[in-house]
Amino acid sequence: MNNLIQAGTPLSKAQKAAILIHGRGASAESILSLKDHLNLEGFALLAPQAEGNTWYPYSFMAPDESNEKSFQKSLRVIQDAYDLIVENGIQPAEIYFIGFSQGACLSLDFAARNAQEYGGVIAFTGGLIGESLKKENYSGNFEGTPIFIGSSERDFHVPAERIEASADLLRKMDAEVTVSLFSDPQHTIRQEEIDWVNNHILS
Repeated sequence: MNNLIQAGTPLSKAQKAAILIHGRGASAESILSLKDHLNLEGFALLAPQAEGNTWYPYSFMAPDESNEKSFQKSLRVIQDAYDLIVENGIQPAEIYFIGFSQGACLSLDFAARNAQEYGGVIAFTGGLIGESLKKENYSGNFEGTPIFIGSSERDFHVPAERIEASADLLRKMDAEVTVSLFSDPQHTIRQEEIDWVNNHILS
């Protein structure tokens, strides 16, 4: 895959893997910098690169048809990365999804469309994608998979209401969801989020 960067422990030697998904206007290289902050030692790290640095052109809550073509293509890119991990003998329960902003939305949506027991889903500022949430888009059972969603309670791009609605839907699919909303307005990844994830999901 020429749109995939690999880092960390080689896939052939790793027992755990993480797919790191960048945000709008960012890059695979930039999201891989999280390895310096998260407990990912021993992990195979796969970072897909979005065409034009954008996974879909409009807001994640825009009318579905406006994003659909790009969104479906992006889901296939994540599927390819996931398949590569599984082909190397790593079990789904040892696979983690980590994303920021657009990448957080894509992480949550891909996992919910293919729900099973994963190692964890870590969404730094994101929610499930769509003009409205449609339960019929999602299938499977998370079997207790830990999911973290952190954001500002007044993020300009990701409304807190959508985060809470996403968390409710994911819980109904038997995920163990933790939502942390912060009072600052920043569209960023906070040290408190990093610390929580390291202590509770990547420990």
